[in-house]
Amino acid sequence: MFKELIIQNWANVLILLAFAILLSSTVFLDKRTILRLYALILLLFIFSLLVYAEFYLERMGGYADARLILMAIRYSVTPIIIAFIIYTLAKHESWTVFVPAIILSILDIISVFTGMIFGISDEGTLKRGPLGYLPYIMVGFYSVILVYQLIKRSNKRASEIFPIAFLCFAFISGLVLPFVLGKDYSKIFCVTITIALFVYYVFLILQLTEKDALTGLLNRQSFYSATSNDEKEINAIVTIDMNGLKVINDQEGHLAGDTALATLASCLMKASTSKDSVFRIGGDEFLIVCRRSSEEDVQKLIERIQSRVSETRYSCAIGYSYSPDGEMDIEEMQKLSDEMMYKNKKEYYSKKVKV
Repeated sequence: MFKELIIQNWANVLILLAFAILLSSTVFLDKRTILRLYALILLLFIFSLLVYAEFYLERMGGYADARLILMAIRYSVTPIIIAFIIYTLAKHESWTVFVPAIILSILDIISVFTGMIFGISDEGTLKRGPLGYLPYIMVGFYSVILVYQLIKRSNKRASEIFPIAFLCFAFISGLVLPFVLGKDYSKIFCVTITIALFVYYVFLILQLTEKDALTGLLNRQSFYSATSNDEKEINAIVTIDMNGLKVINDQEGHLAGDTALATLASCLMKASTSKDSVFRIGGDEFLIVCRRSSEEDVQKLIERIQSRVSETRYSCAIGYSYSPDGEMDIEEMQKLSDEMMYKNKKEYYSKKVKV
C-alpha cells in the first residue's frame, strides 16, 4: 500500500515541495498571500492522500460507508480548492467566494445518506444521483470566476494572458477529462492542479519583476524593454503626471499619496486598450505606449482618461506625441509628449492660482 501511495503521488509531492521552497525565498509576494499559498499546498497534499484512500478502499471491496464519506470530501474539496485559489490570487476578494462551495459541501454530506448527488451501487460502483452533475457545474462556475478575476487584474499583454490561458486549460480539462477517463481522472486531479498553479506562480513571479509594486503597472525597466524590442510598431506616446501629489503627501501623509497614485493608475488601466501598454516610470509620472494607433485613437484614449479621472478627487496633466509613419525616434516622441504635458500642467496651476 505504501509503495503504491508513493508511486501515485510522488510527482505531486515533488512539485508541492519545490513550490514550498520557492515560496520561502520569494520577496515579491506579501506575507498574507504566501501564507495562503502554503495553506493551499497543504490542502492539495492532504486531498491527494484522501483520493488515494478512497480508491484503495474500492479495490479492497466493502467499506461502503467510509467510501461515501471520502466521496463527499472529494466532491466538496474540489470547488473549495479553486475558491481558495481565487481567494489567494485575486486581490481584495471577500471570504464570501467560499459560500457556493460551502453549500455544495452541505449537499454532499446530505448525499451520504440520501444519494442525491452520488451513491454506491450494490456492485460497489459509483452511481450518480439526481444532482450528480452539480459538482462539475460548481467547478465550472469557479473556473470562470478565476479566469475573469485574473484577466481583470492583468495588463492584458500576451505575456500575462498566456499563463491565465494555461490555468484555464487546466481547469477545463478538469471538467472534460472525468467524462473521458471516468473516475480515474480523480487520481491525477491533484497533480494537474498543482502543476497548473506552480506554472502560474512562476509566470507571476516573472511578471512581478516587470511591474511597479504600488500600482501594478509596468515599470521603467519594462518600458526600456518594450521600446527597444518593437520600436517600429510604436507610433504614439501619452505622458501623464499627477497634479498636486506633493500637497497630498504633505497634508494627508504618504499613505494618502500612495492611494492617489494607485487610483490614477487604475483610471489609466481602465481607459487603455489591448494596443496600449501603461507604465509608471517614476514618482507621479506615467506613460502609455500606443501601437499601430491612429491619432483619433490616441485622442479618444486621452478623453477616456480624463473622464475616468474626473470621477475621482484627483487630477492630472496629459500630453501626447504622434508619428503617422512610426518612424519618429522614441526619445523624440517622449520629449514632445512631455512638452505638451508640462504645458497642460502649467495651465492647470495658473488657473488654480487665479481661483
